[in-house]
Amino acid sequence: MSASTHAIAPTASGPLGINRRTALTACGLLVIGFGLIDQVVDLRQSALYLLGAVLGLVLYHAAFGFTSAFRVFIADRRGEGLRAQMLMLAVAVLLFFPALSAGSVFGQPVQGYVFPIGVSLLFGSFIFGVGMQLGGGCASGTLYTAGGGSVRMLLTLAAFIVGSALGAADLPWWAALPHLQPISLVKDWGLVPALLANLLAFAVIAAATVVLERRRHGRLVQAPSPHAGAARLFRGPWPILGGAVALAVLNFATLVLSGRPWGITAAFALWGSQVAQQLGVNVTGWHYWSAPAAQAALHGSVLKDVTSVMDFGIMVGALLAAALAGRFAPAARIPLRSALAAIAGGVMLGYGARLAYGCNIGSYFSGIASGSLHGWVWIVMAFAGNVVGTRLRPLFGLAVERLPRQTSC
Repeated sequence: MSASTHAIAPTASGPLGINRRTALTACGLLVIGFGLIDQVVDLRQSALYLLGAVLGLVLYHAAFGFTSAFRVFIADRRGEGLRAQMLMLAVAVLLFFPALSAGSVFGQPVQGYVFPIGVSLLFGSFIFGVGMQLGGGCASGTLYTAGGGSVRMLLTLAAFIVGSALGAADLPWWAALPHLQPISLVKDWGLVPALLANLLAFAVIAAATVVLERRRHGRLVQAPSPHAGAARLFRGPWPILGGAVALAVLNFATLVLSGRPWGITAAFALWGSQVAQQLGVNVTGWHYWSAPAAQAALHGSVLKDVTSVMDFGIMVGALLAAALAGRFAPAARIPLRSALAAIAGGVMLGYGARLAYGCNIGSYFSGIASGSLHGWVWIVMAFAGNVVGTRLRPLFGLAVERLPRQTSC
């Protein structure tokens, strides 16, 4: 099970009924959450909650999964998902680079995610990649499939949170290992050279997937086209390329509203640390929480944390999307080997994300969109981890999707 092929994912041939009660519940959560966050924090924070909900809706309706995109390419050389990611990144850098070069958007100061390259990043992104395939999703995939009703992904999410807290506790040791200083391509190369270099890289990767896919199948393997009609806007499914563009635009909206790009997993470290604190662990003594701002977040309301409210929004938005698609039907039974893979994969996801300064969203998507070289290193190592994870999936009774080989165009 993966972020884009989970049992409750929207499909063109799915049932036409809407889960009305669940849809009303999701709408109620959106209204109540908006009002509560506005009261506790401010209107901008409430807007970020709704922005998270839109992200969840897009992720679900477009079935935009990083994990399955890597797996089907590794196992079967199908590259549609990777090409969608390259489109997403291309739109993102076109939006982000000029804003980051200027330093502000509409008077709002903005700053990207630019982090060091070192042992911590290399190891963290690699085990994150392995965890993607065992856990069945990435950070965004785990949130939106869990919100959409996948019980297995709730198990992955719980383990993800545990792993994030463990990573936060161990991070000082990893951060002390050899590393390079952060490298910003926008700052070091200039706006235009950095933009052209990234766009060229995206084009080369997309072209390589086309060549390899045609070599394996004799043609490009296209997913079934979604049904046409205005109802599709609300009930899905959406074309994956449309989802790619929407995610890039919404990430830029996050930058404008919050002053920094979209991230997910920092909230998991916060949640896990707060739970550990309630269980008597001396979390306050961890170096990860030593800064005054971090101490305030640790002891304050999660509603004051931008990443947390957006994560909550993603889950509620996915819940609404699943209800509108008529696909909200949680199944509590999980095979033992699959459950073990979800737990092991979730811990690896959480631990790896802390060591690697983020996940497929914070380090890969937002890192590359920020012009940071660490984002490119992250995806190379995470892809290698996905290769290993894909090979391990059958040991846990998890499928590796392959199509019959084609020999003609």
